[in-house]
Amino acid sequence: MQAIFTTTYGSADVLQSGEMERPNPRPGEILVQVMATGLNRADGHLLSGAMRFSTGLLRPRQLVPGSDVAGRVVAVGSGTGRFQVGDEVFADLSAEGRGGLAEYVAAPATAFALKPPAISFAAAAATPMAAVTALQGLRDYGALQAGQRVLINGASGGVGTFAVQIAKALGAWVTAVCSSGKVEMVRSLGADQVIDYKVEDFTQADEQYDLIFDTVGNHAAGTYRRLLPAGGHFVTTSFLPGLPFLKPWVALTESKTLHNMLARPNAIDLATLGGWLASGLVRPVIDRQYPLAAAPEALRYLTAGHARGKVVIQVAPEPEMAPLTQPVPARSHQPYL
Repeated sequence: MQAIFTTTYGSADVLQSGEMERPNPRPGEILVQVMATGLNRADGHLLSGAMRFSTGLLRPRQLVPGSDVAGRVVAVGSGTGRFQVGDEVFADLSAEGRGGLAEYVAAPATAFALKPPAISFAAAAATPMAAVTALQGLRDYGALQAGQRVLINGASGGVGTFAVQIAKALGAWVTAVCSSGKVEMVRSLGADQVIDYKVEDFTQADEQYDLIFDTVGNHAAGTYRRLLPAGGHFVTTSFLPGLPFLKPWVALTESKTLHNMLARPNAIDLATLGGWLASGLVRPVIDRQYPLAAAPEALRYLTAGHARGKVVIQVAPEPEMAPLTQPVPARSHQPYL
C-alpha cells in the first residue's frame, strides 16, 4: 500500500512517500480502506518530537502519522461484532497509534463509528478530533447551558469552527474571535457577534461571558479572569504555563473555574456528531484538500496557521453519492447532548 511515513522527528520535510506492507487486523480490530484523512495541528506537534517521551524517545514508534480517518471496512478481526465488511466508518485514532496517512489502517473496532451515508468521506475525516474537542470542551469542561454567553477565541480554526456551531446547537449566545479575513466565514457559521482581533482587543472590553473557550493560547490564563463572572468557566486546548498554579486560587477566591482540557476520543461522541452532520446541525469547514502524495505540503500549510477550518487528504477518489430513497437502519449510537 502507499503511505506517508517518517523515521525521524522534524518538520513536514522529514515525511516520505512510499510502499509499506498492508496491515492485517488482529483480534478486536478492523481493517479499513482509507478514503480520506483529516489533518490536525497535533500532527505537526507530534512530528516535531515535542511529545517524544510518549511517542518514542529517539525516533517515532509509529511511522505513519494521521489520526482522523474515514473509509470502508474491508476485513474484520476475530471477536469483532460491531462492524461488517462494506461498512463506512470514521474515527480518531490518536489513542490507537494513528496510521491514517496510508491506503489502509488496522485499528480497534471500538474506536470507530458508522459514517452517515449522507455525508462524504472528506467531511467525515474532517470531523473527529476537532469536533470531539469542541463538544467536550463546551459540554463537559465548560458545562455550557442554553441561554449562556460564550466567547470562542480562535473561531476560524478546525476546533473553533466546530465550537461556534456546537455552542449554537446547545442554545448559547456566541461571540467569536478571529482575524479580519475570516470574519464573514465565521459569521456564516452562526456566531451572534464576531470580533476581529486585529481591530479590537476583546480582553480589554467590559463584556463578561459564562464560558470562554480558547483554542489559541495567545493570552496568559490570568488575562481571562476579569471576563468571567462568579461561576464562570475558562477552557483552553493549549498549555498555558501559569494555569495549574492559578486554578485553585481562582476557584477558592473568585468561584471561577480554569481548565486545561484534553479531549478523550470515543465512538459515542463521534456517533453524536455524525448525527448532527447528517441533519445539517453542524458542518465541517474544509479549507483545502490534497492527494496523499502531497501530505507534506498540506501539513506545512496547516502548521503555518493559514487554514480556515480543516485540511483534508483525499487518499482515494470520493465516490458519487446517490440520493437516499429510504431511511437507513440505525446501527450506531443515538446522538445525545
